[in-house]
Amino acid sequence: MHATPPDPSPHRIRRRNVLRAAASLALAGVVGVPRGSAAADAAFPATPANALGPFYPARKPADSDADLTQIAGHAGRATGTILYVTGRVLDTRGMPLAGTELELWQANAFGRYHHPSDTGASGPLDPAFQGYGRLAADAEGRYRIKTIKPPPYSGRTPHIHFIVANGATRLTTQMFFEGEAGNERDGLYRHLSRDDRRASTGRFVERAPGMESDAVVTAWDIVLRA
Repeated sequence: MHATPPDPSPHRIRRRNVLRAAASLALAGVVGVPRGSAAADAAFPATPANALGPFYPARKPADSDADLTQIAGHAGRATGTILYVTGRVLDTRGMPLAGTELELWQANAFGRYHHPSDTGASGPLDPAFQGYGRLAADAEGRYRIKTIKPPPYSGRTPHIHFIVANGATRLTTQMFFEGEAGNERDGLYRHLSRDDRRASTGRFVERAPGMESDAVVTAWDIVLRA
């Protein structure tokens, strides 16, 4: 039996190099690679910044927990489809950022914000909807929010506003929803690049045990660039 001579084809050599690079990137997501390396920068694209918007709360509600569907001391539940937003806060190496602080705010089921500049023309207020929440990611960078799915309103596709802060790093952004007909017409969404759209969009996943049977769940990882 004759040994097969090595294949000197430049095409095959290039292909092997590409496969090695891909394997390195896959491992980077599992074990991490040194900060600042090209592989680290490519492994987890950073979530892009987006507009703060005009309706950041002028006054924070007394109840500012991660369940926006109920207000302490008030009977009843917010109008609308219950939405859980779950995910992790990571750095660009894929490492969890424990204790990261998150703020979120959004329109109620009628398309109105708890803000003095948003008037009744947008729809009624919902006295059972908190409208704003604040929480911290756990030791593994995970977070979970219970809210209602926001509707589209004049000029905007459904979205939730976020401020995410870890040490000196602070990101103001917006989360969009996969499959929404209004995404391509939204003035902020349509100016994002394809990669930034992907990084800004939550995907719908199966409910976890204990979640309401009529709830929907969105998974969205937030990636911070130091």
